[in-house]
Amino acid sequence: MSYVESSSRAEALLTAPGAPFAVRRGADGRLEYVAGPRTLREFAEATWAFGDAVFLLDDGDGEGGGTSYTYREFLLAACRLATRLTDAFGLRPGDRAVIAGCNRPQWQVAFWAAQLAGLVAVPLNAWWTADECAYALDDCAPRVILADDERAGRLADWARHNDVPRVGFDEVPTARDVCRDVAGHAAGPTPGYAGYGVGDAGGYGVGAGSAAPPAVEVRPDDDATILYTSGTTGRPKGAVATHRAQVAAALNPRYQAAAAALERGDVPGRGRPPVSLTTFPYFHAAAFTSVYAVMAAGGTLLSMRRWDPDRALELIGRHRVTHYAGVPATALQLLDAAGGAGLDTLTNFGTGGAAAPPEIVRRLTEEYGTRIEPRNGYGLTETCGGVLAHYGEAYRRRPGSAGRPTPVTEVRVAGPDGVPLPDGEVGELLLRGQSLVRGYWRDEAATAEAFTADGWLRTGDLAVVREDGRVDVVDRLKDVVIRGGENVYCVEVEAALHAHPRVADAAVLGVPHPVLGEEVAAVVRLRDVPGGDVVTADALRAHVGRGLAAFKVPAHVHFVADPLPRNAAGKVLKDVLRERFGGV
Repeated sequence: MSYVESSSRAEALLTAPGAPFAVRRGADGRLEYVAGPRTLREFAEATWAFGDAVFLLDDGDGEGGGTSYTYREFLLAACRLATRLTDAFGLRPGDRAVIAGCNRPQWQVAFWAAQLAGLVAVPLNAWWTADECAYALDDCAPRVILADDERAGRLADWARHNDVPRVGFDEVPTARDVCRDVAGHAAGPTPGYAGYGVGDAGGYGVGAGSAAPPAVEVRPDDDATILYTSGTTGRPKGAVATHRAQVAAALNPRYQAAAAALERGDVPGRGRPPVSLTTFPYFHAAAFTSVYAVMAAGGTLLSMRRWDPDRALELIGRHRVTHYAGVPATALQLLDAAGGAGLDTLTNFGTGGAAAPPEIVRRLTEEYGTRIEPRNGYGLTETCGGVLAHYGEAYRRRPGSAGRPTPVTEVRVAGPDGVPLPDGEVGELLLRGQSLVRGYWRDEAATAEAFTADGWLRTGDLAVVREDGRVDVVDRLKDVVIRGGENVYCVEVEAALHAHPRVADAAVLGVPHPVLGEEVAAVVRLRDVPGGDVVTADALRAHVGRGLAAFKVPAHVHFVADPLPRNAAGKVLKDVLRERFGGV
């Protein structure tokens, strides 16, 4: 059976009527899952079933003092914090709760406390300055701020000026707190969603009202999150997702994991629960995909407060990590640090947040064979995470693809006039489905510009749909270089540069030309190899020219010593590079 037939068979088995991922068309015309949780509160409550399995684990920056929570401790801590938010601060469903901090277990407790209380969680970019944070705070008007020490300092002036209370991460209930203060453990949960409902304290089996979530109603079409776009150009916009959208985002990776297992010839759900080193910042949509997958399987989420490839390699070995998830730039750094060894426990190697160069899957296969399954995908803030997925043998065969859509995601490619194009033609990628946001916070003009009247999201990405339903994302609309009337897709040239053994990172952009209009320029950071030969611009041009047409070969190659500028999603900030190198 070919991999195309295998993936089609897996989809049919998983989405048939009565199957776990059966779909229907909702009242709004979009596809939606028939079964599963209706809200993020229900999704979180179901994790009570995993009891004393470790959920959250913090490496503590290698300085000791790292924290951990079992699922039972996590849920009790989130309930305790949720009750404080409603009782002590008077917050009510629909109020916004800002969460600002680096990747620590307390971030997850704070986020899920907001969901249990029916609040709208607003994660802020942990890299933002005080002024950038103030813009988002003015925009979303939160009723409470939950932050770590560093972010609390940046937000202090705004909070004082607007009389908004702050809760420090050091005030988030710890596992020790809930074990000490809540007597007894559950013999079993009371009936409810999926058999694990927790509508009252007895559902947690603790006999203490403070251990139950607040008695508030959370409905599927209530707002659950506001995630601010990464803002590579212009001001970030607050993408608003309902609970209905976010639970679809939670089911999407479960479906993809089940489909991948069937395509391998395995039974979904068997085997050791995942231990995931998720290096995406928690405020980013890509992290939600990874976190949801871990929670649904009763796995362990390992936090790193700051990225360091050597430290990551050590953590993978010490905690027997099975799943790695991060942006392509950190993935390549991890492979460099490992040097073909030291990833003995890994079974899955996933990237997202930015276009993954084919070099990643090539190296992974060359160095580890087929033991580690490569995964890639595509998603946006507006899709609440990944909605296309590519994995296993299909990924190895076609490393330039973004994969197939989830069952509740419809794909269309359209021309400049919005008319759908046939398979095989390049146009703007449009998406529609349950996991899409409802629009932008208090910005009707931006919402109307991004969404068609019948609910299709204009992604701003150029793509082509292949005959087997897989989607190749070839570039951002604004990043295409038009050289003398010929389209040059930067992603294609970047992939060719990454295939050179000495190239550690590369970005391609268009620069002005008096006759051609634009020509191709490349910004390259070389891998340091002691005693290695000098790599020249001509050598790189010759390398690219062996696989691509002459008009795609960079006319200008700029070497840099420092890492390329990127946003928190791992995307290169090409506007910054254009300012520096656009004049050539």
